[in-house]
Amino acid sequence: IVFHQLQHKLQLNTKNRTKKGLSKSEVCKQLQLHAVYLDITELNRIKTGRMIVKNFELIALCKVLDISYDDLKNTTE
Repeated sequence: IVFHQLQHKLQLNTKNRTKKGLSKSEVCKQLQLHAVYLDITELNRIKTGRMIVKNFELIALCKVLDISYDDLKNTTE
């Protein structure tokens, strides 16, 4: 999956995150429920393209932020 597409989706879903009333800290807590342990600094690094996302982290981020993994995958093909 092209990393740029993930960055773009994460930037768009910042609005969804705040609409849902989720702070970055709450996103980190939700990720932990999927056995993904990222802190706020790492979320910012992902968003700005300074951190590579592992496949299991990507799947968990999609679930927590309501991003369709299939849609994300299809935008990169």
